[in-house]
Amino acid sequence: MKVMMSSFKKNIRIFWLTVTAMFCYGTGFARQQAPAPQEIDTTKVSSNKQSRRTHNLFIVALPSAAVAYGFLSLGSHALGDVDRRAKYEFSQEHPHSKATFDDYLQFAPGAAVFALSAAGVKGSNNIVDQGGVYLLSNLFLNVFCQGVKNITSVTRPDGTSNSFPSGHTAEAFASAEFLRREYGNRSITYGITGYTSAVVVGYFRMYNNKHWFSDVVAGAGVGILSTEAAYLLYPKVRKLFTKKQKSHAMAFPTYNHGSYGLAFRAVF
Repeated sequence: MKVMMSSFKKNIRIFWLTVTAMFCYGTGFARQQAPAPQEIDTTKVSSNKQSRRTHNLFIVALPSAAVAYGFLSLGSHALGDVDRRAKYEFSQEHPHSKATFDDYLQFAPGAAVFALSAAGVKGSNNIVDQGGVYLLSNLFLNVFCQGVKNITSVTRPDGTSNSFPSGHTAEAFASAEFLRREYGNRSITYGITGYTSAVVVGYFRMYNNKHWFSDVVAGAGVGILSTEAAYLLYPKVRKLFTKKQKSHAMAFPTYNHGSYGLAFRAVF
């Protein structure tokens, strides 16, 4: 059993280190791709395009692999053993009381984005577009998670229903990637903070005996992909609700030979 526990802990360390490498790489790339106008070298345009394609593949490939791992675990005895070892480690080997702060921590990185924007710290987008991206991301992840939960009907470690994937973890990682995309080009600290809180949420979903390891891994992937999809599709969605030709109207007081009035001007 000690060997099994050691193997399980090693798997968890590898996964979290991979996630850490992903957001550090993404944040570093973002900072490199935003030079001052006078520093732009036109001879490097083609190279930058290739780097951008590599980055996009990297940021999509890892969370996609995480989602694939989760689905494979549904029919794999070997991956199922990893889940059972995790349950044994958290709920039987080390009994403990349950924590509830993960119910709130999952939203912390997203809340941080709006708090920073409201405080005047400029992100990649204005606060209105940030809200649009965040809502779209949450729409994607909730539709996916709830749909898959109902289809797979995986029993949770505590015996309740609808375990796969972890919605809390999906929300936490979606919010973390949202924070990284908005403020990662200002400081890598934002990305580190957001993803650290997401990892804590994933850990405590297993700690509280609410999710299997595969649920958490898949949830992390779903969350990141949901935010990436939101950033990709939001400009198109915004155009659907924005008129091509905006009307401008203005009202102003008037005074003429002792008479007061109100004038209204509109341009369509």
